[in-house]
Amino acid sequence: MVDITSKINTLRTATAQAIVKVGKSDTIEAVKDKEIPKGDVFEVAKTAGLFAVKRTSDMIPDCHPLPVEATTVEFSIEGLEIAIHMSVKTIYKTGVEVEAMHGASVVALTIYDMLKPVDKQVEIQHIKLLQKSGGSSDFSDPVRSSFKAGIVVCSDSISAGKKEDKAGKAIIDKLEEYDLTIADYSIIPDEKDKIQQKVHDLRKQGCRLIIFTGGTGLSKRDVTPEAVSELIERRVPGIEEAIRSYGQDRMPYAMLSRSVAGTIGDSLLLALPGSTNGAKESMDAVFPPLFHIFRILKGSSH
Repeated sequence: MVDITSKINTLRTATAQAIVKVGKSDTIEAVKDKEIPKGDVFEVAKTAGLFAVKRTSDMIPDCHPLPVEATTVEFSIEGLEIAIHMSVKTIYKTGVEVEAMHGASVVALTIYDMLKPVDKQVEIQHIKLLQKSGGSSDFSDPVRSSFKAGIVVCSDSISAGKKEDKAGKAIIDKLEEYDLTIADYSIIPDEKDKIQQKVHDLRKQGCRLIIFTGGTGLSKRDVTPEAVSELIERRVPGIEEAIRSYGQDRMPYAMLSRSVAGTIGDSLLLALPGSTNGAKESMDAVFPPLFHIFRILKGSSH
């Protein structure tokens, strides 16, 4: 199965349709009057569909087992056609469109099975997805390539050439997925005045997004949160909480990180962990939905 461990949980919905067409109006009347020999067609088919939704991962090899949190089945009749609408909801890392289509298919098959003794012309038509929502793309604001970002690695050992930077490069790789312009990539020691000066320099370059990696731990030299907090005008604690919550699900030591997020004018400043995994996971936790903040900042500036 596709690895979805880096994804975040969101409310995901999907609605699928299937059409069952019968051969004669007497069949439709028998369905309405509950006179089909095998029983109440809609109630039996609905039950089958609910079971099908919950068993989708057992039937479709690449489907992930997921918590189905709501399922509804609706029927409508027009002429000789019975329309089935199956809706599914979950709060999870991946969507439920296959679950909805599988459920609609089994509802249609159940109706077919119940009607075939009385109508030899029953057929199933138009199984398709009508809508889905809730993926990360639904919460992604477009960012133009002219949008500038600055990446700063805070590390005594890396700035001294004793170690290679991997965390900063991981952040750059993530941002390049969104076609951002990386205006500056710097490595500086863990020194408060240098950190603050770098913020001022990046702001002058027009960087709307400034990301520091490193110096967020608990050693005496870890001063990035203190340095940037003195410059931040408005903290955004929800970003900090999202980063730590996401990391905590993967590594218990994430609770020790002191990640910081806040705005300076129309720029967003992030101070992320210095480990490669910590930096990657922090980016996965908040991007691309984080880009919405720039639409808010733009609106508040008018």
